[in-house]
Amino acid sequence: MRRLRRIKILATLGPASSDSTMIRKLFEAGADIFRINMSHTPHDKLRELVTTIRSVESSYGRPIGILVDLQGPKLRVGTFADGPVQLNNGQSFVLDSDKTPGDATRVHLPHPEILAALQPGHALLLDDGKVRLIAEETSPTRAVTRVVIGGKMSDRKGVSLPDTDLPVSAMTPKDRADLEAALNIGVDWIALSFVQRADDVLEAKKIIRGRAAVMSKIEKPQAIDRLNDILDVSDALMVARGDLGVELPLERVPGLQKQMTRMARRAGKPVVVATQMLESMIQSPVPTRAEVSDVATAVYEGADAIMLSAESAAGKFPVEAVSTMNRIGEEVERDAVYRSVIAAQRPEPESTAGDAIAEAARRIAENLDLPTIICWTSSGSTAVRVARERPRPPIVAITPNVATGRKLSVVWGVHCVVAEDARDQDDMVERAGSIAFRDGFVRAGQRVLVVAGVPLGTPGTTNMVRIAYVGPSSEASL
Repeated sequence: MRRLRRIKILATLGPASSDSTMIRKLFEAGADIFRINMSHTPHDKLRELVTTIRSVESSYGRPIGILVDLQGPKLRVGTFADGPVQLNNGQSFVLDSDKTPGDATRVHLPHPEILAALQPGHALLLDDGKVRLIAEETSPTRAVTRVVIGGKMSDRKGVSLPDTDLPVSAMTPKDRADLEAALNIGVDWIALSFVQRADDVLEAKKIIRGRAAVMSKIEKPQAIDRLNDILDVSDALMVARGDLGVELPLERVPGLQKQMTRMARRAGKPVVVATQMLESMIQSPVPTRAEVSDVATAVYEGADAIMLSAESAAGKFPVEAVSTMNRIGEEVERDAVYRSVIAAQRPEPESTAGDAIAEAARRIAENLDLPTIICWTSSGSTAVRVARERPRPPIVAITPNVATGRKLSVVWGVHCVVAEDARDQDDMVERAGSIAFRDGFVRAGQRVLVVAGVPLGTPGTTNMVRIAYVGPSSEASL
């Protein structure tokens, strides 16, 4: 199951892709890690999906990552007494704490924290931005707004507040219950929705206590303003372009995508580009040319992974969507321009031994035209550091920890193998060559580069580079 591309594919599971047969097809088509959206998944279904993925993983003998995406706080208006109403440009519309069903002049807003935080001039976006209001008078119980962009409004439509910093946690009681269920089952990544500040991530990490890695979804303007702080405490970022495009002008999103991709790479942390990448494939077996260009742009930028949402979860062509994404990734990475773009964006290494070793490994492997870089890694940090360099040769990560292998499934260019830890340096080099030979990364007679930390099995001690010859005995040793 060696991939012929470096960028990873994250596929969302759902009604169209929840049985073992379909999950196998998605994995064979190119999915490296699976997303389970807790907005639509009860705990019994979560357990069933995780069990199925682990069964597929076992049959293929290759680590498969599982990401659980927490729903986050959902802010919605109340109900209307006589069904949907029409809001017209320029009219006044009130949101208040009165639980009485609304009409064309007012509606209940069952979120006192919004009314307390709103200020005159703040925007309110209803129903994914289809209706736009501007607050004119505010109090803890009532907000008088003016309709800037009108439209139909009905029960329980969502509310977004691009200008308002809400003093609420990124996790609701439902999220906490879902998080505990996910941790007890043993998932690998937790995606945290509607992050506004670094404290939101730290709050989740106090509960997780190292049992999973945290991916912060950047979908709020408030998060953009604090991106450095959020990135510092996160294990990965997701560019959640859907909600980001609701709360910010659409024309800002492409630039922010590039900014976040490069920031995450500089920090040596994975970054996932998500939302509407192949949206038309929910209904069509082929994408639009614009969608292909959108996916290709994320690949050219050097993102670690690209994500399918409804395309694989509820669409008519989930396997075709993954296959299409797989082909786009392969084709872009064959393009001569791709290497020059990736090299031009390469960040300077940090002043640490691990980063210096990773940079040296890339230079040596590229100068000697070696077929692969092999990383022995306990925690995964060695492979992540080398991946930050975006080397031309593929990266083979060998780890004794299956949890590490699963987490690395989202990291650019890393083919992970779970194997018994090496006994000593000679055993490490010999088995590195044998595993790379077995998985088709090297031929007998070629040289490989081995990167590791000594003493062996000590996390965070990337300090050794060794060029090794793969002899004809590699095949026999397997």
